[in-house]
Amino acid sequence: MATKKKKRKLGAAIAQNRKARHDYSIVETFEAGIMLLGTEVKSLRAGRASIGEAYASEENGALYLLNAFIPEYESAGIAAHAPRGPRKLLLHKREIAKLRVAINRKGMTLIPLSIYFTERGMAKVELALAEGKQSRDKRQDDKKRDWQRDKARILRDKG
Repeated sequence: MATKKKKRKLGAAIAQNRKARHDYSIVETFEAGIMLLGTEVKSLRAGRASIGEAYASEENGALYLLNAFIPEYESAGIAAHAPRGPRKLLLHKREIAKLRVAINRKGMTLIPLSIYFTERGMAKVELALAEGKQSRDKRQDDKKRDWQRDKARILRDKG
């Protein structure tokens, strides 16, 4: 008997950067297209990608996603791609100019939050313009989250 493949919901994230919201404070989010080779798309459709250490950078007037890991597709043969190669991001010129100015400011970086496919089958990247958090900011966020959880528990028990 053949095993059934999992059907992935459209718009469901293929790869997520779960630590991004912990390590950075998100200022603004953007949706960008991404230029991929056929073997990269097939590997993404298999659900095997990692964007934990990835970031976006500006080169020659365009934005590139760097250090994103998309493993080689086994059936690719000689047409295999570089697993950590740069991948061009597709944005409007105004958005690129806005992001270039923001990246050059102190402490701002452009990080991917997730990669997903649209209903039309296009691969998209959710980018975040983010500022790095200090360890004390992370502790304050943890305290605030714990208090919100405790407050909800108290209200639920009393009501």
